[in-house]
Amino acid sequence: MLKAEIKKILLYNNNVSREILYDINFTIEERKIYTILGKNGSGKSTLIKSLTGLLNESIYKVDGNVFWNQEDIYKMGKDRLIEVRRNIIKYVLQDLTNNFDPLQKLKYYFDNSGINKEIIITQLNNFLLPDYEKISKLHPYEISGGMAQRISLMLAILATPKLLILDEPTSAIDYANINLIKLKLIDFKSSGGSALIVTQDINFAKQISDEVAFLHEKKLSEFIEVQKFFDNTDQMPYHNFLKSFKDTQ
Repeated sequence: MLKAEIKKILLYNNNVSREILYDINFTIEERKIYTILGKNGSGKSTLIKSLTGLLNESIYKVDGNVFWNQEDIYKMGKDRLIEVRRNIIKYVLQDLTNNFDPLQKLKYYFDNSGINKEIIITQLNNFLLPDYEKISKLHPYEISGGMAQRISLMLAILATPKLLILDEPTSAIDYANINLIKLKLIDFKSSGGSALIVTQDINFAKQISDEVAFLHEKKLSEFIEVQKFFDNTDQMPYHNFLKSFKDTQ
């Protein structure tokens, strides 16, 4: 499905470049959930945004290629790239300002989703959200971060993409809603989709992932089966990564 071959990502500031990430190579296959673990500031959000050219080209430069079923995303025409972002690869970003326009009420997003209103009404209930008549009248800034994340995830799943990319999906929600998201992602995988998650939530990664990698010192490890990943935490650098994370809890 998706294959990333990124030599390096550079950030420019006053014509001075700084290497953010390098040697990023991985493949996403069908019907699997992949998780990238990493601490704040490790470059997780930068990495996922680079996959479909979402980084600001005036300050970032990506040296490499990302393929979707043999098509190089970086060489796609504008119309094809828009189609991929709209119908094939959907994001749910942690920064909710990138998910919603604060000037638009939520009804705008429901009405322009291309999804039948009756389905949205049903799914709002399934995602433990207020009913349509109430929530559709609200602006994004009038709801909690957890609600905004669940609405974003709901709309992304209902669009039936091939790949979901989720940035810290458990950061703004409680335990009950974390379980809800796990169930929704399992259902999504069962229906033929795949997901790429970036998170600090080790427990969530253990419970939901098929394969796990970690981002550390600008480089991504290889993806390995989740049980194997956590069974080998006594080996460097997994041990230091998990220990340093636990020490902050």
